[in-house]
Amino acid sequence: MKIISSELQAIAGNKSQYPADDLFEIAFAGKSNVGKSSLINTLVNRNNLARTSGKPGKTQTINFYNINGDFRFVDLPGYGYAKVSKIQREKWAQMIEEYLKFRQNLVEIMLVVDIRHEPGDHDALMYQWIKSYGFNGIVIATKADKVSKGQWEKQKTIIQRKLQIENRSFIIPFSAEKRMNLDKVWDVIEEIITVNKEQQSH
Repeated sequence: MKIISSELQAIAGNKSQYPADDLFEIAFAGKSNVGKSSLINTLVNRNNLARTSGKPGKTQTINFYNINGDFRFVDLPGYGYAKVSKIQREKWAQMIEEYLKFRQNLVEIMLVVDIRHEPGDHDALMYQWIKSYGFNGIVIATKADKVSKGQWEKQKTIIQRKLQIENRSFIIPFSAEKRMNLDKVWDVIEEIITVNKEQQSH
């Protein structure tokens, strides 16, 4: 995929603030500090399109990034961060749920996890949710440069078990820092966009 343009199109706290058009959207869900913003920045080859922060829990809105005027990446608020209040956590959960339930433009949700750790209960819940809505259940396992390539299969097994993933090939080890498997992630994204465009035209 040749990136001609990428820009932050909208920051939404509720559905009245979503972009009003029919561009397809691929959303990224995951814990606060798992590297969703770094993943988006690496995909579009920009350092600071999606704001990364040393402080987990920084993304408190749904951020819509327009790619090539053709489709969007959507960065969902990170969940599972303990240091925010219960009320704030519930607000994020409602925000995420409202988007996932009602957004017609949404064609795929990718779950972002850290390859070094077993996914948490929040991840497992999110994954069940993704599958129950009929999405593929693609998992991007970030920080893959922090473990040896020889460990990848073992870590993939841990992720597969915890999330009860049927198709192991849906787990993609990825590193923003070393740009590992960047092409592989793009291949999946391009396929999703192409399939949905074909379905739309029928």
